[in-house]
Amino acid sequence: MINRELIRIKIVQLTYAYYQNGNKNIDTAEKELFFSLSKAYDLYNHLLALIVAITKEARRRLEVLQAKAKREGTPEPSQKFAYNRFALQLEENKQLSEFVETQKHTWADDLEVVGKLLEQIEQSQIYKDYMNGEDDYETDRELWRRIYRTLIQENDELDALLEEQSLYWNDDKEVVDTFVLKTIKRFDEKNGTKQELLPEYDSEEEKDYARKLFRAAILNADDYQRYMSEASINWDFSRLAYMDVIIMQIAIAEMLTFPSIPLSVTINEYVELAKVYSTPRSYGYINGMLDAIARHLIRNGRLLKQLEAPKSEQHKE
Repeated sequence: MINRELIRIKIVQLTYAYYQNGNKNIDTAEKELFFSLSKAYDLYNHLLALIVAITKEARRRLEVLQAKAKREGTPEPSQKFAYNRFALQLEENKQLSEFVETQKHTWADDLEVVGKLLEQIEQSQIYKDYMNGEDDYETDRELWRRIYRTLIQENDELDALLEEQSLYWNDDKEVVDTFVLKTIKRFDEKNGTKQELLPEYDSEEEKDYARKLFRAAILNADDYQRYMSEASINWDFSRLAYMDVIIMQIAIAEMLTFPSIPLSVTINEYVELAKVYSTPRSYGYINGMLDAIARHLIRNGRLLKQLEAPKSEQHKE
């Protein structure tokens, strides 16, 4: 699950923190990097568990309404949402159950938020269409994909709660949301409780990428900043946002350390990070500077790559 987009975000954050921290220990900083990445995987599981928590609350409320209907002799309410096949399969998933059992804080501690989300779902047109629609597994699964995209993915109140629960989750949700949606889409009824969730890492290669990039960015900082100076005229670091230097430093580390990653991919990825983490004008400046630095390194034989036009494959890492 943890991909290069998320790794780059964490390395920008942790490299900045490394220089702000008086105790500059690279081994300690690396452990913090991998702990931070593991917390992103915790968030992935926690958001899947939210679907289960909402469904459980729906069943609890359904039981209350069923008891009331029996007492009053009125028709019983529909069980369709409370016993949604996809949500029940997720609830019984072995991997997710094992994760929840290890957590000190679960959605049971935030039932007010869970209840409010359930009410928003029940008031939505998505829910109304579902209750009047087909009754099969694919429809049940598609309901939750639509609910997630509409009411959970863009939810400021939920985002604020998650940030309170863990400082590590401040910038993770946007990326993790895409993996939750991917997981919902991959669920198959025939897999039952053994349906596989996404692994923490797709391969050891991603862990190796994180370790090498982080160490290269810090251990070779002086060289990289010299390359910045050599590639610019009248360079004045004092006029740069500190985060700009950090972002370019990591980008140069990626250019030089990973021959298989095209330069256009590296430049584009760090320009996007500058839009989020630096000043409003930084991304344009960083785009031009990284292009100039890459050309300078190529001319001087330090970089055995060529600049190329952006390709559709850039985001398939």
